[in-house]
Amino acid sequence: MELMRLGAAGAERAALRDDEGVVRDLASLTTDIDGAFLADNGIGRARDALAAGRLPVLDGAESLRIGAPIARPQAVLCIGQNYAAHAAETNDPPPSKPILFFKHPNTVVGPNDDVHVPPHAQKVDWEVELGIVIGRRARYLDSPDDAAGVIAGYTVSNDVSERSYQMDESLGQWSKGKCCETFNPLGPALVPADTVSEQNLRLWSTVNGEPRQDSSTSDMVFSVRELVWNLSQFLVLEPGDLINTGTPQGVALSGRFPYLVAGDVMELGIEGLGSQRQRLVNAP
Repeated sequence: MELMRLGAAGAERAALRDDEGVVRDLASLTTDIDGAFLADNGIGRARDALAAGRLPVLDGAESLRIGAPIARPQAVLCIGQNYAAHAAETNDPPPSKPILFFKHPNTVVGPNDDVHVPPHAQKVDWEVELGIVIGRRARYLDSPDDAAGVIAGYTVSNDVSERSYQMDESLGQWSKGKCCETFNPLGPALVPADTVSEQNLRLWSTVNGEPRQDSSTSDMVFSVRELVWNLSQFLVLEPGDLINTGTPQGVALSGRFPYLVAGDVMELGIEGLGSQRQRLVNAP
């Protein structure tokens, strides 16, 4: 099963897609898929309701826009250079400790929504990433093994970046190149953590149908659990928080591919978690 949010932006409704692909209404359990729902054993309650046959089919689901699978994350935490080959293509060694930067939470949009090219942008880039969604408050975890108990699930994330803003304007802090509106398409679904082998997932991206990235989460420098444990030593992770875990090689920053322009189409996905498709348009 997987959790989804369907409907117009700002008016999404909570839904569940069962293992047969039938989309069901979660209105009897929650008004939205957010931190409060996840902290209140929302995934477990949804699973129980599905097994008991208490979730009606959501009529017309196929015609509804797919929204980001979590609503209003308090934080979007991002890990830099977490694949050795990606670090190498940017002429850096693999990091000895996780590199943390932030995106504004309002960058999060639906998986198939348009991505806006900012005025004067010259170096817009794609980055397919495994997204972690936190399900329980985590602070000062004792070990990476404890991280499994605070992860609600996983999703597909596109850490869209503007590299000149990131490198030239941020002076080493990166976030100016990450926070433009629409710069974090997310979804299509939140897949429960206990059904995912998170360190053995293929992830890929294309631009205008041409291959770009093709790698596996097994190549991460720091594993999912190591990342969650490490972050908990420096900040309190809250239910609904999103962690972007880094991107593999094959981005425009490598110099091997052109940067994105309005009219280009990005497609990206992760094995077992679904795929996304975004068209780039000039920002209004």
